[in-house]
This record gives sequence, C-alpha cells and structure tokens, in this order.
Amino acid sequence: MCGTKLCNEHGNPVQLRGMSTHGTQWYARCLTGGSLDALADDWNADVLRVSTYVQEGGYESDPAHFTALADSLIEQASARGMYVIVDWHMLDPGDPMANLDNARRFFTDIARRHKDRDNILYEIANEPSGVSWPRIKSYAEQIIPVIRDIDADAPVLVGTRAWSSFGIPEGADESEVVNNPVDASNIMYTFHFYAASHRDDYLAVLARAADRIPVFVTEFGTQNYAGEGADDFAMSQRYLDLMADRRISWVNWNFSDDHRSGAVFRTGTCAADGPWTGTSSLKPAGVWIRDRIRTPDSFPTG
Repeated sequence: MCGTKLCNEHGNPVQLRGMSTHGTQWYARCLTGGSLDALADDWNADVLRVSTYVQEGGYESDPAHFTALADSLIEQASARGMYVIVDWHMLDPGDPMANLDNARRFFTDIARRHKDRDNILYEIANEPSGVSWPRIKSYAEQIIPVIRDIDADAPVLVGTRAWSSFGIPEGADESEVVNNPVDASNIMYTFHFYAASHRDDYLAVLARAADRIPVFVTEFGTQNYAGEGADDFAMSQRYLDLMADRRISWVNWNFSDDHRSGAVFRTGTCAADGPWTGTSSLKPAGVWIRDRIRTPDSFPTG
C-alpha cells in the first residue's frame, strides 16, 4: 500500500482488473487449464478471485476438500502470472463472527501454504450483512493477526457493512469506516455494486471513500443485485471510468456458465470444455467485460 492506493514493489499505484470464480462447490468445472489460460492470455486479466463459500455446500461441509481446491486454483493462477484474491465467501449467515473458528482454520492453512508468494490478497469476509461496523471491525481484528503471524506482508481485504456497501442500504456511508478504521496496516476495504440496481448514491460513496481509505471492488456486475436481468452497460461504464481515474482495482462477478446473465459464459460451455478464447461462448456481459479487461483505455463513457 502507498497512501490509499494498491502499489507494486516499486511503490507505483496499480489497478488490477479480473474475474471472480463462482462458488467452487458448483462451478469448479469452469476452472480448467484451458479456461485459466484464456483468462490470463486472451482476456489479459491480472487477478483471479477464488471464491470459497462457507455455507451452501461449501467449506463447512468438507474443509479439507475446499482448502485443497482453493490451494490448487491459487497455484494455477499464480503459474499464469495472475494475482489471487483468496475470498472467504461468507454470505448467509451475514455475521462473520458465525464463522470465526472456520475462518481461523482456513486462513491458517492457506497462509502456511502460500506465505512466500507476493501475489496473494486475503479477503476475509465477503459480504457482511445484518451486523454493525464495530462487529465487523472486531472480527477483522481477530482474523488479521492469524494471517499476519504467518504472512506478514500480504494485503488483507476487509468487507464492509450491508453486503460490502459501506452500509448504504442501512443509511450509512464511508464515514463510519473512515472514523473507526480497522487497527491494522496494509489493508483495504471492499465495495460491491451491481450497476442496474446501485445508482448514483453508490457511485458517490465509492468516489468519496476512495479519496480517504484504500478501496478494492472485489465484486461487481452489470445487472441487478442478484446478478440477473438486463445489463446496464452505460451505468457500468460510469463506474469503470471512476475506478480507472482513482486507480481502484476491480473484479467482475462471475467466471462461470451459470444461467444468470451475470455469468460470462453461455450455459453448457463448461460441460463442453469451451471454447474458452474469443467471444463465441460468451453472453453479452462476458463480451463487454472481456473487452474492458483486454483494452481498458479504449472505451469512452457510455
């Protein structure tokens, strides 16, 4: 970190752009050597978010399996020159404290395996909901030392209130984090948006927050908040323009062939093992986001 920016080893601000997996309990078949080659070399993505769900048939159902799966994806993405966000995808229940012991175990295991890498970012709570910022902060201040005791330097990404929105749906904004930050260094705060649902109020909070604290958009979509429905590419471009201007790194949801419009591949692509390169297998959102990862400076505000 340098100030509010994510910086490289030379101290220069960088903007990472890439994709998030869907839940690996459902869509591991979309994460093959071929698809990851395409993401790195055809899409030119420089970051993969590996989403390990905790509930919904995820980590808590088989910790060893899902740790090994995350480990394998970290290895494969790293071998292709990408950064990796290790996403602890707690969603329901929305209180991160409900999974505190599991989180300690998972991050201990992952950090021990990857402590010598310089391309890992740890996202410790995907979308807290129904809980206050002080409670999320307390969780972070218990989990961050678990990671730091093993991997002292890796950035840690902290989820914010109300589905990582700085509490906007609950009448809050970035000031609660600015005025009561997590007591740790080399951390960033996450912000999620879905352009068809989250309009100018979200955009304004993201702009203000990025001037005060380090922000990483670890999830966004061009559709509604469920990753469904029509794409709003014009609003999405306004967000991308802001993030380019402020050097805010971002990851799009999601790199799978789920039936929803927010999954980039057409249904059936993963079972057929591609094709992964080009645009023939992509939904409209996939075509749009691939273009913006490949050539981010070629698109004026839409």
